[in-house]
Amino acid sequence: MSEKIFVFDTTLRDGEQSPGASLNVYEKFEIARQLVKLKVDIIEAGFPVSSPAQFEAVKRIADELDVVVAALARAKEIDIKSAYDALRNGKRPRIHTFSSTSDIHILGKFGDEKYGKTLEEKRKTVLKMSYDMVQYAKTFVDDVEFSAEDAGRTDIGYLADIVETAIEAGATTINIPDTTGYTMPSEFGQKIAELKKRVKNVDKAIISVHCHNDLGLAVANTLSAIQNGARQVECTINGIGERAGNASLEEIIMALKVRQDLWKYKTDIDTTEIYNASRMVSGFTGIVVQPNKAIVGENAFAHESGIHQDGMLKNNQTYEIMRPADVGVNKTKIVLGRHSGRHGLKVRLDELGYKFTEDELQKVYTKFLELADKKKEVFDDDLRILMGDEVYKAREMYELDYLQVNAGTFTIPTATIRLKVGEETIQESSTGDGPVDACFNAIERALNLKPTVESYNVRSVTQGRQALGEAIVRIRSEENSFTGRGVSTDIIEASAKAYVQAINQYQLYQRTNINLSEEKITMQSI
Repeated sequence: MSEKIFVFDTTLRDGEQSPGASLNVYEKFEIARQLVKLKVDIIEAGFPVSSPAQFEAVKRIADELDVVVAALARAKEIDIKSAYDALRNGKRPRIHTFSSTSDIHILGKFGDEKYGKTLEEKRKTVLKMSYDMVQYAKTFVDDVEFSAEDAGRTDIGYLADIVETAIEAGATTINIPDTTGYTMPSEFGQKIAELKKRVKNVDKAIISVHCHNDLGLAVANTLSAIQNGARQVECTINGIGERAGNASLEEIIMALKVRQDLWKYKTDIDTTEIYNASRMVSGFTGIVVQPNKAIVGENAFAHESGIHQDGMLKNNQTYEIMRPADVGVNKTKIVLGRHSGRHGLKVRLDELGYKFTEDELQKVYTKFLELADKKKEVFDDDLRILMGDEVYKAREMYELDYLQVNAGTFTIPTATIRLKVGEETIQESSTGDGPVDACFNAIERALNLKPTVESYNVRSVTQGRQALGEAIVRIRSEENSFTGRGVSTDIIEASAKAYVQAINQYQLYQRTNINLSEEKITMQSI
């Protein structure tokens, strides 16, 4: 029988400590609601004493959501009381308090002689302070978690003493953090195993781990800890957090799920909500998920290599160890580029409605490779031109002819656009929540369309103050995505161009399908 691993999500506390990732109360609450859908066991909602906004966010999440909500507090009465005040109306409150335990931290944070003259005296002060503050927290709530900060670099003998002391004071969860991401997986796992042996009352608390990713080992250390007796994991969506981040929730969960032959553990996580959680956190924090990020990166289920595409199209298990749907991704993405093979090209052209013999395919493939050498990725629009649809494209393609944007600190962003449709032009204006949104709204009004914008990214493709900016917009219609790219020294113009190009791809796809349907009807009539 599988043993349960509790999932403690700290995206809203440690994750928010990522530089530039501050969240307002509304954003925190929306992410917390998504975490409830994801079915995490505990949400660490914030550090109430640190600011009124933190306090309000913790309070709202605790008041309104039926989940264990933890609030962080230093081993100080003022912190613990503030944490309780934020949690007091919650259905399942947890106070999470911590003390520094490594010699480096103790000497650095408790250098004043009032804490003791020697290291040994300072250690005793920290020991007593930890006991007293856990007891104080217990006067408010039954569920108290204690963390030994920098446990990864703490002497195992002293760490065992402080863990035993915290449990004796009433802590129901003991967290062993690798605060600086310093330890190796075997080393960290051994530390958990030693604590299980040395701490006489260890059976009265759940052992938790909180690993940082400074050496890229956070997930590996977490899994090693589970193997050696930890039963709670502390992690974040997309692995965000201080410095190099935390252990990534999605990577831990999918490692346990995919390798059930090795891991006899289970979680309550609804993995189909992982991708939604990832997109929401990325959107609210502004921290873009790297394309090659495991599980949730843009390329996690994308294949360009011809050998890989051929294998995938025959049997997706050849190169994918999990289904995209398992984590909430719509489907595998076959990327057409210079490494793609004939099979991948043929399947995509079939989807676009083109039929040909093997000899014809070889000729098209030769042209495709010539084009792919000039471009990073070949899109559907490119394939249509390759197949001789230049006239059709010219007749139907929308082109951005004019753009005027007004924006400023005290000005409502307004955009006026003019689109060329063959020999005609369409002009519209609109406002929006920022100049890019205003442009998109104006384009939608002009074309009487309202596609779903699935993703929007901007990056510099050259250097310097006058660098070219590249905008990439992906829109979705039912099961199909359409991507547009725009390049300009003006990123607003680049964004508008990208949006128009994405809509062009959508319209061409629609017309192609209509033509194919009409063709089938005609043939049936004959």
